[in-house]
Amino acid sequence: MPDDFVIARNPDPDSTLPFLVRIPVGEHGIVLKVRDTWPRTSKVYCHRAPGWPDDPEILERVPVRSCVRRGAAIDLVLDRGRENRSQFVITRIRGGREAIFWQSPRTTKAARPNVPLPTGRAQGLSGMVVLVDSHERYAYTFKRQSGRGHVETVRRGLPAGDYAVELDGRIVVSVERKSLADLSSSLLNGKLRFALAELSALPRAAVVVEDRYSKIFALEHVRPSVVADALAEAQIRWPSVPIVFGETRTLAEEWTYRYLAAGLAELTQQAAADDVDLPTAGPLPKAEPTTREVRTWARAQGLSVPDRGRLRPEVWQAYRAAQEGVS
Repeated sequence: MPDDFVIARNPDPDSTLPFLVRIPVGEHGIVLKVRDTWPRTSKVYCHRAPGWPDDPEILERVPVRSCVRRGAAIDLVLDRGRENRSQFVITRIRGGREAIFWQSPRTTKAARPNVPLPTGRAQGLSGMVVLVDSHERYAYTFKRQSGRGHVETVRRGLPAGDYAVELDGRIVVSVERKSLADLSSSLLNGKLRFALAELSALPRAAVVVEDRYSKIFALEHVRPSVVADALAEAQIRWPSVPIVFGETRTLAEEWTYRYLAAGLAELTQQAAADDVDLPTAGPLPKAEPTTREVRTWARAQGLSVPDRGRLRPEVWQAYRAAQEGVS
């Protein structure tokens, strides 16, 4: 069970970031200076803090359901009804300067569906080198992208997939291309299982199909239900390798280009984020008891306490003395 997520006031009066947050990642958590207590209307700028204060003025302390670092992002899910999902993103802005932003689903830029194929560079990358398997027949040429200098293709033998990109001399993202007929036959003869096993060993990988999912149920020489079941079983067994139906060859080629670029950008950013030394916050002190907890304890000890309102100082002193004796 992760520690609580804690928001405290920044003890530095000269700081433009008036709050501190303690994120329960790692053995002792990390601490950041932040501009606001939650990303309600826009992303919140954050910065590394020198450490967690010895006697913090705590403003909020919320139980945590999940807190996981995934590459350059920290996904945080709090145990409360509202304002419970957010993400800390480590990135680099113009000039190469490190920046950390705190965002929520409301402040994250939404996708725009139903738009024509874009001409802009995927992830802003220029001259991305795409490796094309030398055994690939009728390979994608990425003509739309290569004509603008966005992509350069190099043919060579690939250990897994038909199209791939490298990072520091190692293949990190790969895509296997399938026609519907090829998908059907490789599912039934077992070849796709071996291909998926090889792809799953890579940091990012996928299979793209040049047709619609509905066309499976129009297959004539095999039982469509058998193919559909085999496809579902493959996705359950290898969930890290999505099988995407691109509808047409053109759209499948576009999807492959975008997927390779997104994977390369993410893993490049992740490699840079791994070099960032975030400050540790230290062990989190035990939460202060509530008045209700102390009142229940006092009654169990035979002490006279009121049903509501504040408790006498001597009751609190007796409770703390008893807890110190237990520890």
